[in-house]
Amino acid sequence: MRLPFSIMAALTFVLAAGLCLVAAGFAVTAVEDNSEIVVRRALDDAGHDWAEVEADGLRVILTGMARDEATRFNALSVAGAEVDASRVIDRFEILPTADLDAPRFSAEILRNGSGISIIGLIPSETDRAGLVETLQALDPDDSVSDLLETADYPVPEGWHEAMGYAVTALRLLDRAKISVDAGRVSVTAMSDSGAEKERLEAELTRAAPPSLRLGLDIAAPRPVITPFILRYLIDDEGSRFDACSAESNLSRNRIVEAARQAGTRGDIDCTIGLGVPSPTWASAAERSISALAELGRGSVTISDADITLIAAEGTEPALFDRVVGELENTLPPVFALHAVLTEPEEAEGSGPPEFVATLSPEGLVQLSGRLGDETTRTMVASYAKAAFGSDVVHTTARVVPDLPAEWPVRVLTGIEALSLLRNGALRVTPELVTLRGVSHQKEAKAVIARLLSEELGEAQEFELEITYQEPPEPEDAPVDPEICQERIAEIQSGTKITFDPGSTDVAAESLDTMNRIADVLRECGDIRLEIQGHTDSQGREEMNQQLSQARAQSVLNELRARRVPTSSFVAVGYGESEPIAENDTEDGREANRRIEFRLIRPEPVVERETGLEAIEPQPEGNDGAGEADPDGESE
Repeated sequence: MRLPFSIMAALTFVLAAGLCLVAAGFAVTAVEDNSEIVVRRALDDAGHDWAEVEADGLRVILTGMARDEATRFNALSVAGAEVDASRVIDRFEILPTADLDAPRFSAEILRNGSGISIIGLIPSETDRAGLVETLQALDPDDSVSDLLETADYPVPEGWHEAMGYAVTALRLLDRAKISVDAGRVSVTAMSDSGAEKERLEAELTRAAPPSLRLGLDIAAPRPVITPFILRYLIDDEGSRFDACSAESNLSRNRIVEAARQAGTRGDIDCTIGLGVPSPTWASAAERSISALAELGRGSVTISDADITLIAAEGTEPALFDRVVGELENTLPPVFALHAVLTEPEEAEGSGPPEFVATLSPEGLVQLSGRLGDETTRTMVASYAKAAFGSDVVHTTARVVPDLPAEWPVRVLTGIEALSLLRNGALRVTPELVTLRGVSHQKEAKAVIARLLSEELGEAQEFELEITYQEPPEPEDAPVDPEICQERIAEIQSGTKITFDPGSTDVAAESLDTMNRIADVLRECGDIRLEIQGHTDSQGREEMNQQLSQARAQSVLNELRARRVPTSSFVAVGYGESEPIAENDTEDGREANRRIEFRLIRPEPVVERETGLEAIEPQPEGNDGAGEADPDGESE
């Protein structure tokens, strides 16, 4: 029986559809397999074997864990180069980012006439409000500029100690920049004078905790020199400066070299200061010194722009005229020259007028010689009593008429100069003011030369013989730290600090050595000291380090037991890391087992490009140290 045509047609269509579906299925599978194979091969070749590839029809699904965003993007690019990028489905994941390193906490505190400001990054645990309140208490009249940022990370070791010291240092300084890092503080400041600079450095060093790395850069301003003076002499005693001033290191070097050429030997002290009358000061000084050297004897004084050249008696007039003429023609335009050729003195029956004042080491003053009238004598006596004290001045001066008109000025100026000395003698004649004596101030000679040059006037000769003498130390002054270190080293050079075998306890035979060291340290006062423990290389490195630390701490405890102030001391064990001899002999190992006492010195301050850049510390030197130590066992 034949099926109707309609049914046959329907069956034909159904069969064709089935065949199409089967063919399509095979085609899709082939496309998927081919895409997956091609993409997988390309990823493997590119080193992305961590990526998984799955084909779903025309889509290519990528899965896997990329180590970072750049790797993920590169894998997608490789897959997109093999198949249409629109077919690539990105299901990559990125490995979690490791914990970020803690930032470097640092702060800068600035203090000047406008108040205090603080800027930087500090840990969140820092008491920010308390810090600002403490800074505000230092300068109640001005507000504190708080420009701090905080970060929630653990507080680094040494941060609190460094910030506490920074506040302590700021109490001593009116104008300063203090840079604070964990375990390190750098101080840059200005002082009013050289003496103030030394005082601040000593106080800041003593106040620093032993574990703190400290950098100090305290500058003293250049003094204002008025008048700006230079005085150079050549006589029977040789050539020398009574006073020397320069505006810069370059100028000073030129003047010193001119003096060397003129015959000066030894150290030359030339003060660098402000107030130079002309940028050609060094040139004028060089030419004047050279001219005096050519004359052979005499003096040259430059006070601001006035130059007085005095040739010694006996100088040939022709030589004098030639040298003065050359000098006048070569001096810079600003400077004016007054030249004097000393004439021989004429003998007089009564002798030249003279005034003498002496100052004894005990402070007693004796005035004698000639004064013009009773008013002048009363004035001179009153001036001396005002300068030295009314109970220590004794006057035997007599009134003599017809003295030079400038006589009172010369006498009073001489007494004023004498008051700047510890002891000395003043002699005033019409031709010369002579002052000899001793001073505890290094600058006394230059100060007196400026005073006499300014008050006596142009072409007036004076002679100075001022000797500098170190001022006596106060009876209760602490011993210099360097001397303390030397004394401890001397003690240890004879007897080592040893320990009981296998122990960290100081041996009984070393207790007398500890007593002697303690006596020295009590005299030294508040110094920063590191007590270092060292071992030989026998035994394990870690054990040696622990042993050296424990023995250094034991020495520190012994000092505390002897009532030595140890708040500025720190005990540090270095183990076998710093040998001073070879470890392959018993003598070498014995030398390496030791306790050392080292001063902790401030580090140089290194300039930084920005306020918050890190300061690269300079390596600390191995300065001075006593040697001695353990018994001979490193474990």
